[in-house]
Amino acid sequence: MAKRKTAFVCEDCGAEHARWQGQCTCGAWNSLKEFTIEPATKGAKRSSAVAGYAGAGSGGAKKINEVASVEAEKSLTGIGELDRVLSGGMTTGSVNIISGDPGAGKTTLLSDLVARMSQRMASLYCTAEESLSQFKNRVNRLKLAYNEDQLFLLSETSVEAIIEQLHTHQIKFAVIDSIQAVVTDAANGSPGSPSQVKTAAQALTQYCKQNDVTMFIIAHVNKNNEIAGPQTLVHIVDALLHIDTNDGQIRTLRANKNRFGDIDTVGIFRMSERGMLSVDNPSEIFLSGSSTASPGATITCIRKGNRNLLLEIQCLTTETEAEYPQRVCVGLNMNRIKMLTGVLRKHTKTKIYHDTFFNIVGGLKIDESETCIDLALVASLLSSLNEFVIPRSSCIMGELSLNGDVRPIDSGVPRVKEAAQHGFTEIYIPHRNYHKTMEGLGATIIPVKTVHELIEKIA
Repeated sequence: MAKRKTAFVCEDCGAEHARWQGQCTCGAWNSLKEFTIEPATKGAKRSSAVAGYAGAGSGGAKKINEVASVEAEKSLTGIGELDRVLSGGMTTGSVNIISGDPGAGKTTLLSDLVARMSQRMASLYCTAEESLSQFKNRVNRLKLAYNEDQLFLLSETSVEAIIEQLHTHQIKFAVIDSIQAVVTDAANGSPGSPSQVKTAAQALTQYCKQNDVTMFIIAHVNKNNEIAGPQTLVHIVDALLHIDTNDGQIRTLRANKNRFGDIDTVGIFRMSERGMLSVDNPSEIFLSGSSTASPGATITCIRKGNRNLLLEIQCLTTETEAEYPQRVCVGLNMNRIKMLTGVLRKHTKTKIYHDTFFNIVGGLKIDESETCIDLALVASLLSSLNEFVIPRSSCIMGELSLNGDVRPIDSGVPRVKEAAQHGFTEIYIPHRNYHKTMEGLGATIIPVKTVHELIEKIA
């Protein structure tokens, strides 16, 4: 009889170790759990699931000309921003994971989706974390429209029982909430363990591929905002969607993996009492809408995925009452602010002995890699410090280097077009981003080479 083996698996990253240790190689402490590895039966046939998730053999190797080319069938969900992220709609027979922090809106978004799908096909929402009455109360609270004859609810944790219900009711669209809460008899360990998560995902994916069932699976995240459990989960599914939360009601949906489309598209949602609402024109949210021009306010254009968003940066400077001036920013990187104030001191001899406060209108968080807002930050700081107003018809974008030069930014032409479409008549851009196609947009393009040149033109 073969001897059973034990392994220690990290609950955070899924790494396997031969013996227990206090810290995993990923840096997590006390995350190793012991699991028993069942020995393989001698002479047993290999499972068909190992050959591929579809579970069907390919009949041996074929020449590429002998393989039929079949385009993936897509259908619109009716949720505009979700269709955008999925590159034109939901792919039939695909298995998709959606993750995010607690309260990000995963269940809210998929509740809306399953209600919409029930109007076209038999749909099932399997909740392993709440009661059926809780789910129904959410549907009623959000006033979702659904087909009562085709919307099935299931409160179950067994993967085998879930698959049985999918087959019994001929379900074509399903939601599993969540993969960390279900278990399968084909694996050892408790719910959420790497072996359970991996095996459960493989079984569900295999069934969906064999029966053309479209499935969305909710996944928990760890403290690093990554999917909890083994990273093999990401390789099993077709698409990986993640919801980023901001301080306000704005939610950003991004595809980190998509076998049926690109991953550069970002969807913008607004959380409300009616659920997750698609924001077709996000620039309107991130602009204050104030008709009164005031010192310290500057409009710029950032790029989220392949979308250009206009937003307003606000700066307030006041005389400090403490020994050292404060530097406070909301939605921005503090190190970037310190660097830009240093550039101003060095190259423009600007003395900043004031408390300085920066804010992004709309609650959006700007990534540290988004350097195109440097000129807008500098302009808003100087505007508040020197009490002059930057016209609300002006849009400023560009990266500032340590020697005071204005460096080019990526996708300069699409950003300028976005600003011109929203009625901005003066657009300040890096000199090296200037292109002749910008002249026919109905706006005055103002190229700048250095921070001195910017100050001369806006002050």
